[in-house]
Amino acid sequence: MTSDVWLPFDADDIEGLPEGLNYLFWDGDQDFPADPADCAFYVVPYMKGPDVAVRPLPGMTSVQALQTLSAGIDHVEPGLRYLRPGVRLCNARGVHEASTGELTLALILASLRGIPDFVRGQDKEEWRSGFRPALADKCVLIVGYGSIGSAIEDRLAPFELARVARVARSARTTERGPVHPLTELPALLPEADVVILSTPLTESTRGLVNADFLGRMKDGALLVNVSRGPVVDTKALLAELDTGRITAALDVTDPEPLPPGHPLWHAPGALISPHVGGPTSAFRPRAKRLLVAQLNRFARGEPLDNVVLTTGA
Repeated sequence: MTSDVWLPFDADDIEGLPEGLNYLFWDGDQDFPADPADCAFYVVPYMKGPDVAVRPLPGMTSVQALQTLSAGIDHVEPGLRYLRPGVRLCNARGVHEASTGELTLALILASLRGIPDFVRGQDKEEWRSGFRPALADKCVLIVGYGSIGSAIEDRLAPFELARVARVARSARTTERGPVHPLTELPALLPEADVVILSTPLTESTRGLVNADFLGRMKDGALLVNVSRGPVVDTKALLAELDTGRITAALDVTDPEPLPPGHPLWHAPGALISPHVGGPTSAFRPRAKRLLVAQLNRFARGEPLDNVVLTTGA
C-alpha cells in the first residue's frame, strides 16, 4: 500500500522527492485532499495557525511523522493527544535561521538608530537629525541560544560589541563562549543593553518576561522579541514602556495578530513588525531542501532529523 504524504507545496515543484510515496497537496483548505487515516507523513501548513495545523490530526490514525515548517511546535502540540504512540514530531531547524537573524539585526538597528522616527519625519517633510545610540560597544544578551540564537550572534559579530552573553535551558560551552543556564538569567539582565528573545514557547518560557524580568533590565535597554508573543507578559511590558525606561522591538505579540486599538500599537518606544521573521524569499528553497532530505530518510526507513519529541515517549 502506498503511503500518503500531505504537502503544503505542489510536489511537482520540489526536485528530489523519493518515488513510491503518494504526494497530496494540502495547505489548510476546508476540504482534505484524501482520508486523513491514510496519511503517513504530514507536513503542517506554514503560518496557518493552530486551528488549521490540528484539524486533520484526530483522523490521522496511521500517521508516522509530523513535520512543521516553523522552528516552534507550539501550534501543533494541542493536537498531539489525538495521535497514537510513536509518532515523531520534527521541527524546521535550518530553515529560518538566516531570515530570523536578518530581521533581528534590522529591528535592533532600526530601534537604536531611530529609523521609525525618520520615516515619520519623511512623511511630514521634517529633517529630524540628532544624536542616537549605536550598536557598537553594547552588551547583548541572547535568551534562547539554539540554532536561531546562534545565527543571530553570527550576524552581530561584525558590530564591535562589548560583550555577548548567552542563555539556554542548561549550561554548555560553544566556540563563541559559554552558554549560561536559565537560572543565571536574573544576574545577567542588569548588564545587558540589548536583550534578545529567541527561545521556544514552552511551559517554562511562557510569561518568562514578566514584571520582575523587565524590572531587572537596565535603564535605556532594548528588548527584542523574535520568539513567540506569550513569552512576554504584555501588561507588564506596557507598564515599563509607558515609563520610557526601556524600549522594545517586537516581531511577535500577545495577542497576535495585534488588534486595532490595542495600546501596544502606540506604546512609547515600541517598534512592531507583523511576525515576519520567517516568511521571506529564503524560506521556500530551505523548506524544500528540508522536505527532500526528510522524505528520503522516511522512504528508506532511516531516522529523521530534527525530532523534538515522540508521542507516548
